Parts: sequence; C-alpha cells; structure tokens
Amino acid sequence: MDNRQILSALSYFSVFFAPFLLPIVIYFVVTDREVKHHAKWAFLSHCLPIAGFILTWILGLNSIVNGGHMSQFILPLMLTGIAYLVVFIWNIVMGIKVLAR
Repeated sequence: MDNRQILSALSYFSVFFAPFLLPIVIYFVVTDREVKHHAKWAFLSHCLPIAGFILTWILGLNSIVNGGHMSQFILPLMLTGIAYLVVFIWNIVMGIKVLAR
C-alpha cells in the first residue's frame, strides 16, 4: 500500500470527519493525477447531497409559502435523505476499492 492509495482512500473516507475540507486540501496539495482524480470525485460526491438538501428546502419552503401542504415538502426531503445514504455508502465502497488495489 502506497501513499497514493492512502490519500485517495482518505478523500472518500473523509465523509466521516471532514467531508469538504480534506478532499479540497488533497486536490490542491498533491501533484499526482490519480490522487487528484479521486479527491475531485470525493468532493463532488460530498457536495451532491448538500446541494439536493438546499434545493429541497428552497423548493419546499416556496411551495408552503404559496399555499402548498407540508406533504409537498416531506417527499423531496426523504428522497434527499436516501440520496445522502447512497452517496455515503458509495464513498465507503470507493475508499475500500482504492485500498484493495
């Protein structure tokens, strides 16, 4: 196991302790192309659920303010939670896959 594998896996495993910070730091500090690739995908996968959550809140609150029901807000929020769980599991799988090579 070399440093490239460890840094690449840490980019994915950072979902546990520093979801945005560590992949960005690794991306800008490390010069290896493969590590940069994994850091970029880890960062994007960490941003995806947050972007969905923000969009859900904006659209959900807009529908409630305009006379909608709370049920219009719950379903997108649940789908965002499921997306976060899928991305969380994907980061763990990718981290293990990088370490196993």
